[in-house]
Amino acid sequence: MDEVFKALADESRRRLLDRLNAANGQTLRELCAELDMARQSVSKHLAVLESANLITTVWRGREKFHYLNAEPINAIADRWIRQYDRGRVQALADLKSALESHAMPNDAFVYTTYIDTTPELLWRALTDPAFTGRYWGATFDSDWTAGSPMTWHYAGATMADPAQVVLESEPYKRLAFTWHAITPEFAQAVGGDPEEIARMAAEPRSRVSFEIEQTDDGVRLTVVHDGFEPGSAIREGISGGWPQLLSKLKTLLERDLDQVASA
Repeated sequence: MDEVFKALADESRRRLLDRLNAANGQTLRELCAELDMARQSVSKHLAVLESANLITTVWRGREKFHYLNAEPINAIADRWIRQYDRGRVQALADLKSALESHAMPNDAFVYTTYIDTTPELLWRALTDPAFTGRYWGATFDSDWTAGSPMTWHYAGATMADPAQVVLESEPYKRLAFTWHAITPEFAQAVGGDPEEIARMAAEPRSRVSFEIEQTDDGVRLTVVHDGFEPGSAIREGISGGWPQLLSKLKTLLERDLDQVASA
């Protein structure tokens, strides 16, 4: 947390965060064009922000895109804002809200967290029903090979669809799959406004990917959920759901490690 406060203490780095908050998913070239700073200075500031986990970078081809990351702000909110709830930390609360709800130009949701675990155990937590049921409330039937179908079980509903498949699978490193179909069974199980459910069901299929990287102290997990159309109702819903789900995953693996490992 010290790294986060040090990173936020610099005005130039706050300006970079402001620029990303206004238009997320920018390249170094785009950020330099927006700010009156040398390319080398911008690059150094971005490295500090990435080291503090305030931004996440994603490569697409030869282009490197920079995204705000809400996880450190969530940690500050959990420790300080919710505990004391004073006006002098309202700016952090506003930033937390902006990071979680701001829609990016390409509509991608990007979130990075660090977990004190192993790649093998994290992979199991993402795929094994004994784990996913504990923090996600959902379980999946799949052999977890690329192209294989996935059947989702959530809130008493079973969701199966030919387009609901595993897209990429590299054990302990990368997993990607299409998001679940908004079936009548799912709609009945979760309730909600029928018109909103119908909007979700009519949207194009989105996808989610998990990047697992070994670090000195555990793993770095980056979640990218994208493929949304402008104004997506599903995008609005997952922007608040993913931070909570990943927080539960982190707690499960770090605090209940003995119990989970023996599952």
